[in-house]
Amino acid sequence: MKTKIFIFLILIFSFSYFFESESVYANQNDKPKSQVGIDEKLGQTISDDITLIDESGNSVKLKDIIDNSKPVILSLVYFRCPGICSPLLSGVAEVIGKMDLVAGHDYKIVTVSFDPTENYIMAAEKKKNYFKIIRNKIIPSDAWVFYTADSENIARLTDAVGFRYIKQGEDFIHSGVLTMLSPNGKVVRYLYGTDFNPFDMKMAIIEASEGKVGSTIAKVMTLCFSYDPEGRKYALNITRIAGGGVILFILGFVIFLRVMKKKDLKNKNSDNIQNKEN
Repeated sequence: MKTKIFIFLILIFSFSYFFESESVYANQNDKPKSQVGIDEKLGQTISDDITLIDESGNSVKLKDIIDNSKPVILSLVYFRCPGICSPLLSGVAEVIGKMDLVAGHDYKIVTVSFDPTENYIMAAEKKKNYFKIIRNKIIPSDAWVFYTADSENIARLTDAVGFRYIKQGEDFIHSGVLTMLSPNGKVVRYLYGTDFNPFDMKMAIIEASEGKVGSTIAKVMTLCFSYDPEGRKYALNITRIAGGGVILFILGFVIFLRVMKKKDLKNKNSDNIQNKEN
């Protein structure tokens, strides 16, 4: 009886510890809005009637860009940025050539200027520059599209993904971040910085695909690796693995006790039979 109570308490502790650690990610949308930075809006879906202007000067609805076929890597920049925007887009161009996932086939990239004074001519020029950086791969033109927009639509898009920035003189103070969107426009992940690890990017794309068929290895990695919001990258989820290990250990221990109990009972019955025969 004491053994059963002990096992029950350990199970309760293991499950509570496991799910408590996972619940940290559930309250990220409760953070207060900051003037500059990212208010992560995980799980929220962007309105599909936002209007953008492509590199040819055509108006395009977001619902036609995010067409339920592929996950989207969204980068918010401004083309005249003297600081972080160029390294960020260069980082995207470089990681495209290093991944085994193919832009245009497995995912698409959408870059939008949040400066309403910039136009589609600047967007087209920037596109040419960054396509030259992509190495080892040739991707279709529509795999990575550069857009501009008016102030109203920019405000709607930046607010939808929690991208906070302020204008300072002719420039802007803002963060360097990629927002990963599911095929239906749901915000599923943020990747921070300007230098992107191919593994981190691949994991984020797989996660954003939401059930898209992938290799067995990719599925296992998605389970065993989770996004660390503090380290801003994917890392082994020690809590999840340890929690699963503890549960497996306890189940194994329970089975062991039951086997031993049956074995002892069998031995006692055998002894009793021998004693009766004697």
